[in-house]
Amino acid sequence: MQDRIDADRDEALVAQARDSRGDLRPFEELVRRHEQKVLANCRYLTGSADDAEDLAQEVFVKAYFGLRRFRGESRFGTWVQRIKVNHCLNFLRRRRRHGTVDVDDPLHESEEPLQVPAAVEAVHERSDRRHRIAAALDRIPETLRLPLVMCDLDELSYQEIADQLDLGLSAVKMRIKRGREAFRSAFAELEEPDVGARSTAERES
Repeated sequence: MQDRIDADRDEALVAQARDSRGDLRPFEELVRRHEQKVLANCRYLTGSADDAEDLAQEVFVKAYFGLRRFRGESRFGTWVQRIKVNHCLNFLRRRRRHGTVDVDDPLHESEEPLQVPAAVEAVHERSDRRHRIAAALDRIPETLRLPLVMCDLDELSYQEIADQLDLGLSAVKMRIKRGREAFRSAFAELEEPDVGARSTAERES
């Protein structure tokens, strides 16, 4: 139900933004509604916290100037996600050309609500969880991280991922499977120090 309400609000804002005659407020509200997800996924896709904010801003600039071409065949959020994926992949390709990374190198071969008593603690734990997700994804080779994020966070189909990455369908499925396994392992390793710290504190209390 909430998804439908959100989609209807986005649709209304898109219509207002198109007919705004220079009033940026409708589009600015669209940005506010989607910027956190776009920013996080730019971070997850590229593995670069330093570049994520600039990339997210560039995604919304592209969306703004492409708004009149948006036909509404998909939700605004889905459309922005695809702009973001294309933009981040182009960023990675440029970075590869400068020799900093090769996603085809064989050597470099998905937030549940938290029930806590205090709002401040809830914010802290959500933030901590996001940092752990980012850190776990950073440990995964780019060949696995890209299809994993595109599948589980951007909700692209296997075929869409295969087309974007110029891979076969079976290769995409295998990389996503291996990426999920690698993510679970990395995320569990990042949680272990906290588990040990809690156990020590409990013994000392």
